[in-house]
Amino acid sequence: MTARVTLLGSTGSIGTQTLEVVAGARDRFKVVAIAATGRDVDAVVTQAVAHRVEAIAVSRSEVRQELAERLRAVWSAGPIPEIVTGADAPALLADFDADIVLNALAGDQGLRATVAALDAGRRVALANKESLVAGGQFVTSRAKPGQLVPVDSEHSAIAQCLRAGARGEVRRLVLTASGGPFRGRSREDLADVTAAEAAAHPTWSMGPLITTNSATLINKGLELIEAHLLFEVPYHEIEVVVHPQSVVHSMVEFCDGSTIAQASIPQMHLAISLALGWPDRVANACPPLDWSKATEWTFEPVDDIAFPAITLARVAGQAGGCAPAVFNAANEELVEAFHRGHLGFLGIVDGLERLLDRWLSNEHTGDIPGTVEEIETAQRWARSAAREFVKGS
Repeated sequence: MTARVTLLGSTGSIGTQTLEVVAGARDRFKVVAIAATGRDVDAVVTQAVAHRVEAIAVSRSEVRQELAERLRAVWSAGPIPEIVTGADAPALLADFDADIVLNALAGDQGLRATVAALDAGRRVALANKESLVAGGQFVTSRAKPGQLVPVDSEHSAIAQCLRAGARGEVRRLVLTASGGPFRGRSREDLADVTAAEAAAHPTWSMGPLITTNSATLINKGLELIEAHLLFEVPYHEIEVVVHPQSVVHSMVEFCDGSTIAQASIPQMHLAISLALGWPDRVANACPPLDWSKATEWTFEPVDDIAFPAITLARVAGQAGGCAPAVFNAANEELVEAFHRGHLGFLGIVDGLERLLDRWLSNEHTGDIPGTVEEIETAQRWARSAAREFVKGS
């Protein structure tokens, strides 16, 4: 039986790779609906035609007429796909008739879509880690067993490794990090780095936000919180290790001293295919490692002085409540200021530390948020406070 897939964030890096996975496994999956910002109408039309989708969502309402006209010009038979527009369009599309919703939206805009898909009973393949970080237990409490499946390669790796033993036998999770483009540099060395340098990731090809988050190691901090929420493992039992080759995607250490690692080429196709097909694997999702050639894998500890973001994320995660939502939203605002030239590289995490401290000092509790609106209120506070910080820096 072919699984029906709704793809949110179809024109981004994960979205385009998902379409490649589906194109190679058309007997297993069919993309029936796509969502994108609408910045690239050409790409949306091309994807819609190639996969004969039934519905399209674009956040930019002003491109609706152009999109419809372009589709009519190339649609070979039958009515063009249903078109939904506006800021809430991806969330509305999450309720479309599908078996799986792969949420690859960028940043905290993915929260409402994740909640809508879970409430509609869809299996959610989650590439938008920010919605889980921001929503926390508000999101996980809505998910039935097996309904929330990770797309991030690190969490996909952990999910695979956990099959090797019972949950009670797990001693700790070990997330691997490439170290980003500035691995090995001291804090002083990072003072004058540019946005272009931060965007030059040594291993992965990603969008500007995630690439910058990898340079600061904020991304690994978000993944730390995500791992805690996905696998219900205490923060003190989750570690991060730098692995520049990005071949070992993560590991699980068991109580008897054994460590199970998941290794594959540094590419997202395997993690995407596994999320779509979970718990079954998709044949030939990616090329296997070549064991006939000499190779070297190295591991080293994180330099918490030069890169304090993971420690800061641990603080936010342990505080609970809306603190992780504040952590994520403030970071997005600070990263944007960095790319506009209004903030130095070190100002991203320094500002984040100050804003998180302000939030936690204002008697905010760690209670589970009761509504999406409560989370979004915290995010608005974080963005406003971040803009104030940038102005004063």
